[in-house]
Amino acid sequence: MNMDEDAGEPVNEATRCGVVAVIGAPNAGKSTLVNALVGQKVAITSPKAQTTRARLLGIALHGEVQIVLADTPGIFAPKRRLDRAMVSAAWEGAEAADAIMLVVDSVKLRRHELEPLIETLSHRKERKLLVLNKVDVSRKDELLTLAQDLSAKCDFAEVFFVSALTGDGVPDLKAHLASLMPAGPWLYPEDQVSDASERLLAAEVTREQLYLQLRDELPYDSAVRPEAYKENTDGSVEIRQQIVVGRDTQKAIVLGKGGSRIKAIGEAARKELSELLGQKVHLFLHVKVEENWADNREFYEVLGLDWVK
Repeated sequence: MNMDEDAGEPVNEATRCGVVAVIGAPNAGKSTLVNALVGQKVAITSPKAQTTRARLLGIALHGEVQIVLADTPGIFAPKRRLDRAMVSAAWEGAEAADAIMLVVDSVKLRRHELEPLIETLSHRKERKLLVLNKVDVSRKDELLTLAQDLSAKCDFAEVFFVSALTGDGVPDLKAHLASLMPAGPWLYPEDQVSDASERLLAAEVTREQLYLQLRDELPYDSAVRPEAYKENTDGSVEIRQQIVVGRDTQKAIVLGKGGSRIKAIGEAARKELSELLGQKVHLFLHVKVEENWADNREFYEVLGLDWVK
């Protein structure tokens, strides 16, 4: 395979590359599916809805085909500025895509969020695929009925039944996505799995631990602000991050008794980052109270979102 010395991507005539927008109602399993298609973790997953904020890309390979997956924020009824920015980013990820993949949680349908989404999709010209997730815990007859119901409302070119968690049906879906990609050079080097910088990925991993460890105690109104990312001469990396909350009571929750909670969050995030980055990680966390942080334009720039009024 010939390689372009400047771009680093395969340039022979056999290569193909395209973009697939991954959309769906909040918490439908989009990030888990992207991770399964790529073959490793590139997007955070969490029991809380709306954990994907920036439009992170996963890059999957299938033979000579590169599939660029736009893992968009869950599309829902926007109320706050941050919500509106997330929805805007989601539809931006669908524009000019070679296919749009709608991921549906076949157990928790969330029809009040799914129906408006399907209505909007029905008017779009891109090739649309319906992916029913969590088939490992769903009845076959109910899945078929659901597929028929949703297909009657939108012109889906194909329907796939998968479990992003167990991997059931994922290889077939990946092979089909590869078949849809147009001929052309790869957009990214062969060893790149995401366009998210290590700095942003590190912040996302810490934010995931916030949700996993605090779930019901800490509301969605929290964020992780990257402060420093420094490569050391010994091959390790020093990462400094700020956990931002809106009230003093939330700060106390994050810190925990004697600082025990933030220590546990840091240790779990550091361990995962060491595995993801393949190097020793020194992670330093501190908590800052900042009222109305979601109205701070700088957060949007850090997260790769547009400022939406």
